[in-house]
Amino acid sequence: MNRNKVFTVLAAGALLAACDSGDINIAPSTTVTDSNNTTNTGTGGSADDICASYERSGQTFQGSADADGNCTYGSAFVGPQNNLTVDLLLEELPDGGAHIFESSLFVGETYRTQAELAAAGITEGGDGPTLTIEPGATLAFATNKDFIIINRGSRILADGTADKPITITSVSDINGTVGAEAVQQWGGMVINGFGVSNKCSYTGTRGEAGFALAAGTECSIEAEGSAGDDESQYGGDNDDDSSGIMRYVVVKHTGAEVGNGDELNGISFGGVGRGTVVENLQVYSTFDDGIEMFGGSVNFTNFVAVYVRDDSIDIDEGWNGTITNALVIQSAADGNHCIEADGIGSYSSQDQATIDDFIARGLNSAPTINNLTCIISPNINGTHGEGAGWRLREGIHPVINDSMIISSFAANDQTDPDDNYCLRIDNTETQAAAVAGDLQLNNVIYACQEKEKGNAFGGFTGEADFATTAEGNQFATVADGSAKDASAANDADLQLLEGTQKIYSIAWATSLVDDAAPIATTDPDPGTFLGGIDAANDWTAPWAYGISDTNRGQPLWFE
Repeated sequence: MNRNKVFTVLAAGALLAACDSGDINIAPSTTVTDSNNTTNTGTGGSADDICASYERSGQTFQGSADADGNCTYGSAFVGPQNNLTVDLLLEELPDGGAHIFESSLFVGETYRTQAELAAAGITEGGDGPTLTIEPGATLAFATNKDFIIINRGSRILADGTADKPITITSVSDINGTVGAEAVQQWGGMVINGFGVSNKCSYTGTRGEAGFALAAGTECSIEAEGSAGDDESQYGGDNDDDSSGIMRYVVVKHTGAEVGNGDELNGISFGGVGRGTVVENLQVYSTFDDGIEMFGGSVNFTNFVAVYVRDDSIDIDEGWNGTITNALVIQSAADGNHCIEADGIGSYSSQDQATIDDFIARGLNSAPTINNLTCIISPNINGTHGEGAGWRLREGIHPVINDSMIISSFAANDQTDPDDNYCLRIDNTETQAAAVAGDLQLNNVIYACQEKEKGNAFGGFTGEADFATTAEGNQFATVADGSAKDASAANDADLQLLEGTQKIYSIAWATSLVDDAAPIATTDPDPGTFLGGIDAANDWTAPWAYGISDTNRGQPLWFE
């Protein structure tokens, strides 16, 4: 027998032997090079064998291959009322082929009560099925009703590389019929875990011994998009829970309205725990929020949001994780907040005693954000409101270090003096946290025509007075109605960014604000740079989409 055929048979046999528990049977295309340097490719059977398959109740379900090298999976493979209940592997397809889903992809079952979870043996991530996506794979969804859910107990292992990122997008994108800033081509992603949400009842203090769900209570909160066949829940008391890995993943063209009328985010993280690994993640062109955290403690390292129309980073229900290194770029004419951050879910319906109790027991949101660059548009007619910087409210206790907000690349509209604010701090509890030092803004530079929303509190005339007087932050002088290019090559007295794309932070020691060195840092552990990225360590290259001229559909509007 030909040595290459022997290799193919053995490889296929090994894969099948590893999947003898009703999980996945994959016979991918196998390419080997023999001793004569001749390349041979075999499919191990029919053309469909490059596609994923699985067995359930003695029946095999498999995608079908087309002439373009794509694999298509209909609703009989997976979809609403047909959740994936076994492990599934999606490999990189030859020649850039995509795994096309004609319906939603729901991983694991959803459980409405603690009793149902217990009966199914679901207590943490890993108890349910796992969706594994290999480096270089592309998933595409056919309609704007389709989306992904990773249910509690299930996991996603999407572990790409810088050279082979994983792309999750729409069929219109892979067909080349979608515009660079098009949104709502499909729904988006919903990841549910067993982390803490302040919409549930607990005894004790979060993070301390004895903390648990209150006896006799439920913690199964309806996730975004949850309705009918699309139902899913999140929540629990395990902030260490793991929903898997998302590394070098790009999620594009999301935000469609799904079953219950929700316009989905790029990715919704419901009660996702810190055991989940999220590194080098991007959301690109989404109608609603980029990422939104509903409680939980998941951490992010190297996050990119480009052309998000609502809030690029949205925080709620007690999320207390960390974001380290982030780059947010709004569209020229759309986008709302770089950060919108709430401390307590359903804040307006809570009485004061409940709010005070939540804060005292660490149930409010308390995120840490290190090295964030926000480049926001000065629009006032965006899909979800005007372009703006950070809105911190409803009892949140954030710590933001070594960051910058820039909205000065284009002139703003002067009809409202506070529409494109850099900084806004709302609600009594959040303002009290600022005065007490529980809300910290360490080493932040703002370059906006409109500095603040104008909330006076604690003896400060407004947010800018607090940020400069109490926190030692600095606001560049940018005249209302004017533009000021914050890059080294274009403005003599405001130099914060450099590079062709104007995204790299200039070293702190050589930056200029109002034609002078920035004021001394207040960060207790300062870095060399402010902002998310510097030229010597471009963690966005080459995987992130829409930034570099070698990997995008259009130039950035401020270049």
